[in-house]
Amino acid sequence: MTAEQRRSKRPYLLRAMHEWVVDCGHTPHVIVDAERRGVEVPQACVKDGKVVLNLSASATQGLTLGNEWIEFSARFAGVIHHVRLPIEAILGVYARETGEGMVFAEEDPEPPPGPTVTEESKRPRLRVVK
Repeated sequence: MTAEQRRSKRPYLLRAMHEWVVDCGHTPHVIVDAERRGVEVPQACVKDGKVVLNLSASATQGLTLGNEWIEFSARFAGVIHHVRLPIEAILGVYARETGEGMVFAEEDPEPPPGPTVTEESKRPRLRVVK
């Protein structure tokens, strides 16, 4: 399977965790590697190369949790900023109130190699069972 054919699980897990946190009545936050290429956040919010962002409906406008990017507008120190984050920069998602959530691996691991599928192995076979 090529890299183009293989999809990352990260955006799907992120959306699911975000929905779960909101359904529980909590505030969804993400931890972001602010040093990753493509991260657009106010630098004043970055500490030790990371930034924690509130992704609640009351804190964001136009929140989009896509397969490649997270985008929204939010106020930082009273000033509206557009935030754009590549999905690979998201290190984790959690509920502020409980700390429950998920931490993502640095890179999505490659699936272990499986058996090679041949034309012969695709055909159905009948076997006598006694």
